[in-house]
Amino acid sequence: MKNKNNRLAIILAVLAIILAAYATYATYNLKKENLGAEVFKANVFEAIDAYVAEKSGQPTGPVDVSIDDDPMKGDKNAAVTIVEFTDYQCPFCGRYANETMPEIVKNYVDTGKVRYVLRDFPLGGHPNAGPAANAAECLREQGGDGMYFEYHDILFSHQEDLSVEKLKEFAAGFDVDQTQFATCVDENKYESEIAKDFADGGKYGVRGTPAFFINGIPLSGAQPFENFKAAIEQALSE
Repeated sequence: MKNKNNRLAIILAVLAIILAAYATYATYNLKKENLGAEVFKANVFEAIDAYVAEKSGQPTGPVDVSIDDDPMKGDKNAAVTIVEFTDYQCPFCGRYANETMPEIVKNYVDTGKVRYVLRDFPLGGHPNAGPAANAAECLREQGGDGMYFEYHDILFSHQEDLSVEKLKEFAAGFDVDQTQFATCVDENKYESEIAKDFADGGKYGVRGTPAFFINGIPLSGAQPFENFKAAIEQALSE
């Protein structure tokens, strides 16, 4: 009963945030409607993410996040490490992957300032998230991290259908042994690895996706690039 009450309180608070944000937006009556809508949307999502993170007990201080043989992009000796916990069916993860992550890669990963590590956190209400994460690992098995992240981008561009058939179809354009890949997908070969990611995420206080740790400092939700930039620059200055 206590969990139900907490959930209801969060839902009501989120609705209040949305209504307050909309009232503010309507009052200002921005002339540039498209720009105004984007600002409104970003501010609402940011407020919701921050509120849910606070109420769900996610950590705010540094966390010692372990990195095993996880997919990585960038210089392994970079001054800053970002670890993301993601879910391939999560719409917020999709928004982040398609809009914000490319900016982080361009400005910080490709310039050698940031090492980017990806771990899986498939949520219970997303039945295709686990198989999608497994398929990405199956492709990585043959093609390495570079191929993994290419496939990652494809999956987040096609969140509307992540059936097993589609997972195999998306991999057809890669230069790998397709029979080996299909067997890996069908056998759910990396299920235990994904389960370990999920368990570790829970241990670190992850309650939803996407969740990030920037040199151990938690940052929750699909926040605007400017927020990530501020956190990364802070980490670089330390």
